Amino acid sequence: MNPVKEIVINELHARLNKSPFLLVVDYNKTTVSQFNEARKRLREVGAKMTVAKNSFVRLAAKQAGLSEEIVKSLLGQSAIVTGAEDVAAAAKVLKTFNKESKRLAFRGGLVDGNFVDEAAANVLADLPSKPQLQAQLLGVLLAPGTKLVRTLNEPAASLARVLQAHADATNGDAAAKEAA
Repeated sequence: MNPVKEIVINELHARLNKSPFLLVVDYNKTTVSQFNEARKRLREVGAKMTVAKNSFVRLAAKQAGLSEEIVKSLLGQSAIVTGAEDVAAAAKVLKTFNKESKRLAFRGGLVDGNFVDEAAANVLADLPSKPQLQAQLLGVLLAPGTKLVRTLNEPAASLARVLQAHADATNGDAAAKEAA
């Protein structure tokens, strides 16, 4: 095999091994400016879109031991999207871009070794981002503690309100006697 081809395949293989997800999109009829805009948006969420010959991606996928289903989705003009962490953010960028320009349609993908079709990729795109999910989980975990503190503080707060009302009433009576 040509040494240049081997370098490209080895680079693809390394990227596929490092990434927890792989999305395959059809970039047919996408202009260069549209493609660059999609790449820019993906870069902002930590993902990278690459165009390589389908045969190179197939070889790299086989070397990486990826599902045969992903190999079947490599037809026509395909680009692959990989990233370091948040598949939901990358899927959301692709879905938004596809709504705006009617380009870059999902063909399939792998998330943690499991094949996802177009419908599953759209569901992923609708999920909140990883930081949002973490914040929601933290809120759920902290809610019982917050309620406990509020419950424990309530008797003291009630006592303070009663004492304040009594003090206000006493001061009001004293002020009325002095005025008379």
